[in-house]
Amino acid sequence: MTTHRNSAPAHTRSLPIRQLVLTLLGWSIALIIFFPILWMVLTGFKTETAAIADPSFIFSPTLESYQAVQARSGYARFALNSVAIAFGSTLLALLIAIPSAYAMAFLPTKRTKGTLLWMLSTKMLPPVGVLVPIYLIFRDVGLLDTRTGLIIIYTLMNLPIVVWMLYTFFKDMPKDILEAGRMDGASTLQEVFFLLLPLTLPGIASTGLLSVILSWNEAFWSLNLTSSKAAPLTAYIASFSSPEGLFWAKLSAASTMAIAPILILGWMTQKQMVRGLTFGAVK
Repeated sequence: MTTHRNSAPAHTRSLPIRQLVLTLLGWSIALIIFFPILWMVLTGFKTETAAIADPSFIFSPTLESYQAVQARSGYARFALNSVAIAFGSTLLALLIAIPSAYAMAFLPTKRTKGTLLWMLSTKMLPPVGVLVPIYLIFRDVGLLDTRTGLIIIYTLMNLPIVVWMLYTFFKDMPKDILEAGRMDGASTLQEVFFLLLPLTLPGIASTGLLSVILSWNEAFWSLNLTSSKAAPLTAYIASFSSPEGLFWAKLSAASTMAIAPILILGWMTQKQMVRGLTFGAVK
């Protein structure tokens, strides 16, 4: 009697190899992306001389640069400005975007798609193209170097993305739930607050987090529309550039202190962000 050994299919045998290759590729990409951040953090623990002359990873760490940054007055004020502007602009953007996305998702017209494309196309406009008129308007109405001015600009900057993301989340929501609410006598506000928002909360939260990150990292408008009173951390970092050159160690220390809060926030909320960004992907 001849016995036949069961051999696994070729695609089954190649599956672990494919997973290994994808894992190594993913880690390689992650290291490439993370390397500049690692280099910046390490450079912050060097002296100015070592930061320029010694690019190695082996060095004697020092807090000299961090002490110099802390001794420079105003870090807490810059950080407070960043928090107020990032969260203020995000809240304002959500207040405008939620009713807008609701109307486009559940009460569409023949102009809805065109409006969405137009909103998205505004992101293709270089900011420098509208810098002069916005600067002159802000100067005339007294919004230069104010938190209110940056909150308005950051809201307008992030609004297309916020509306698009919320529109996608609302569009994926089953309309039967809202129709059942209407049959029970719910008004439009009750429908939004008691049905729509609770069911799409992961998507709204991830959209808000993305808006906070974009606002926190924005540098162009903060450098051009502020000077001292309302300047956020991006302007604080730029202040370490001088005609004499770049102070790499101090610049790295200041940059580390500036990105640390948003990195911690992103790390703490990564599960919520992934859950929100994949909201409605599996039905």
